[in-house]
Amino acid sequence: MSGTAPLHFKPNVSPEDHARAQLYGLVARLFHSAPDAQLLSALVHAEGFPRDDASRTGQGKALAAAWREMADACRRAFPVLLVHEHTALFAAPGRAAVTPYLMHYSMRYESETPLVDLRALLADWGIARHENVNEPEDHVSALCETMRFSIAVQQRTIEEQKAFFNQYLYRGASKFCDAVKASETARFYKPVAAFTRAFFEVEREAFEID
Repeated sequence: MSGTAPLHFKPNVSPEDHARAQLYGLVARLFHSAPDAQLLSALVHAEGFPRDDASRTGQGKALAAAWREMADACRRAFPVLLVHEHTALFAAPGRAAVTPYLMHYSMRYESETPLVDLRALLADWGIARHENVNEPEDHVSALCETMRFSIAVQQRTIEEQKAFFNQYLYRGASKFCDAVKASETARFYKPVAAFTRAFFEVEREAFEID
């Protein structure tokens, strides 16, 4: 019709980006709350990563091994116990074993304002926090969900994804995962943290190549 703005359609997400987005979504889900029986079963029976992929890099092989260890942990897990572990690790008021807020790990100087900068970027991207969510935007789950959304829904450029990953996610998440693995409170979440760390190393490697 005359005077109507042209329609612009985004291409479908590539299989590689779809897989990346799913992994970010999985990490976000696992750290947001303890997995229930349905999710545990899905991870146990998921296709995962083939063992005999000769083209996989060293980081890719580490990711595949970490996936298998996490799947084994899911096979042995009891949902009720996971709720207690998740609460003790990340959500116990005033006494959580490990903080899931990544700015805690990435800030170098008191003059830095990473959370302010993050909120400004999210506003620029049109991403708003739900009204019933009180947690700061730098929770590891929120940042992983932002990556998933930027890949699968907004289809942001590799440059935008890389900048967000490097500035707000990778450095803090690496230290966060190390803290989880070192915690005496963690059982199930040790292999979850190892898988998350391995996934982020693959992402970092891929961003450098791109």
